[in-house]
Amino acid sequence: MNDQTFFWQRLNRLSADYEELVTRPNPPEELGNGIYERYTNPVLTAEHAPLYWRYDLNPETNPYLMERNGVNAAFNPGAIELNGKFYLVARVEGMDRKSFFAVAESANGVDNFRFWDFPIQIPETDVPDTNIYDMRLVKHEDGYIYGLFCTERKDPNAPFGDTSSAYAQCGIVRTTDLVSWERLPDLKTPSPQQRNVVLHPEFVDGKYAFYTRPQDGFIEAGSGGGIGWGLSDSINPAVVDHESIVDEKVYHTIKEVKNGQGPAPIKTEHGWLHIAHGVRNTAAGLRYVIYAFMTDLKEPNRVTHSPGGYLIAPQGIERIGDVSNVVFTNGLIARENGDVFLYYASSDTRCHVAKTTVAQLVDYVKNTPEDGLRSYASVATRSELIKANLELLQKSEYAFLRKG
Repeated sequence: MNDQTFFWQRLNRLSADYEELVTRPNPPEELGNGIYERYTNPVLTAEHAPLYWRYDLNPETNPYLMERNGVNAAFNPGAIELNGKFYLVARVEGMDRKSFFAVAESANGVDNFRFWDFPIQIPETDVPDTNIYDMRLVKHEDGYIYGLFCTERKDPNAPFGDTSSAYAQCGIVRTTDLVSWERLPDLKTPSPQQRNVVLHPEFVDGKYAFYTRPQDGFIEAGSGGGIGWGLSDSINPAVVDHESIVDEKVYHTIKEVKNGQGPAPIKTEHGWLHIAHGVRNTAAGLRYVIYAFMTDLKEPNRVTHSPGGYLIAPQGIERIGDVSNVVFTNGLIARENGDVFLYYASSDTRCHVAKTTVAQLVDYVKNTPEDGLRSYASVATRSELIKANLELLQKSEYAFLRKG
């Protein structure tokens, strides 16, 4: 077999495997928990990156059809619906560890996602970003679609020889079509570092409102007390002079170490519905889960309902990846018909979807007990449910559940 024959046979096989992957149906898992449906397959993986992103397709310069520019992961996408189609602005990480943004499009939001031909070329500021990731997309009432993301740069104050210390801030871009992006100055806040910043979709008192996550360092939140809140007179530039805490981190809970806003909140008649991530320490390292809470319609920085525990935790294959035991979200789509598509990543490796409705999430948030913060209180709450259910089980319509 000559080199050309090998090349074309290999390319045909790669192309067939790729088409099988991106056109694969994605059925929901059976039964579920009543809050949302998980789906059988991830919606985006590294293998969803087009072949022409990864391979030199010229047999003269790449006779063995080697992967020249590999992709390590596709995860943590922002999400938006435009003209009836679903778009994810995913964090794609190359094998060189550099992340970039790329748009993937689907007609139904659960499968058949395909990346656009080219990644997004995010303009740089005067201080170039070393790495960019985790974009939150929001349609703001000012008419723009904003993308807020983490911009990472090497810490200029790191001692000589320290090649790992970094600092993070919030980068801001805006667009109307996901094609052309205008870079605005990075958000300025009183905090040393920022991550997980989200723009509230409406003006508050005539100002731009931000959910922040104040941090003392690149990894550790330190004295940063949780999900923050601040107002800015302008978006260009965006300057927050004061941050207050909306949802604080709490000892011996799912958000003991740190927590951060996920996507922008959903406006409902009952309040602003928030999806966030919480982090706790374990003997095996940090564990990331997803949780929900609600704030007041007129005061989006005042929590009204806070169900205890997590909404989504990693399970099965979701627990395995580059950073194991992690689920993380920064994108959801709430449709006019009430459907909600919650996109979440697992273990910094791949992206999944959970489908639910606004009504289900509101019911969950309003009627799930809060965390009593003590084992005694937890048992008391569970015992109340058990007692009520045992009384119901005495009724004839529950006979099929009785023992014996």
